[in-house]
Amino acid sequence: MLIQPLFANAAVYAIKNATTEGKITVVVLLLLSLFSWTIILSKFRQLLIARKAAKRFYDAYAATRDPLDIQRRKEEFEGAPAYQLYIRGADELVYHLKNNPVVVSGRPKPVVAHVPTGVENEHTDILAKNNVTKISPNSFDAVRVTLEEAAGAEAMGLEKGMIVLSTAVAGGPFIGLLGTVWGVMSTFASIAENNSASLTTMAPGVAAALVATVTGLLVAIPAMFAYNFMVTTIRSITQELDGFATRYANQIEHAYVDNRDIEDKIAWALTRVEMGENTPAI
Repeated sequence: MLIQPLFANAAVYAIKNATTEGKITVVVLLLLSLFSWTIILSKFRQLLIARKAAKRFYDAYAATRDPLDIQRRKEEFEGAPAYQLYIRGADELVYHLKNNPVVVSGRPKPVVAHVPTGVENEHTDILAKNNVTKISPNSFDAVRVTLEEAAGAEAMGLEKGMIVLSTAVAGGPFIGLLGTVWGVMSTFASIAENNSASLTTMAPGVAAALVATVTGLLVAIPAMFAYNFMVTTIRSITQELDGFATRYANQIEHAYVDNRDIEDKIAWALTRVEMGENTPAI
């Protein structure tokens, strides 16, 4: 119970006897602490929302059969980085399906029994055979670039503000040390001028100088713990995001990209011409 009053009295005494330089150092450290705590609280909230929203989105996406199902149902998962990536990729895919379509008609009906249950792309394999409107590989390249840009943008959004915490961790103690050294230097200069080297003369100046180091440590220690936790969490979210982007691109390619060989395209075109249709299939 006596620790808090003693600490408070010591801090007040040190600040009262601090030099102008020491007070400036403490004020700078307090401002840095204010910024770092603002980042800590806001980032904790952002990462908590991102975790919860991402889980709901991943569960919803795993239950879909078509990569565009969530976009067509207009479901929203605000705060989930994976959803932002998904919606940008889906919008780009829909744009190319409308403006640069590849119509593949006359395809045989899928035989569901031939698709093993539980295999990867089980649903998209059936969907790919049902789809008659697809996109070209060149259009898919544009979709892939959009996914990569979205993944990068979401990662940058998660890391935004972390520079403040890293600055507090790395710079806080050094700023405090600067104030301490400056204060001790001023104390010794004052002793030399007054020709008095008693403990009573030295104690106020040294105590005032040391308060800068204490303040620097109080700024850096919570920022260090928060920074390490947040970096680990952000790394985990971005790894999940990269994995989802790869899986999503693969499912889009499987379901919506016309990957037929040139020989197959020519064969389909000749078949439609022989059937008397005006416009051969691509």
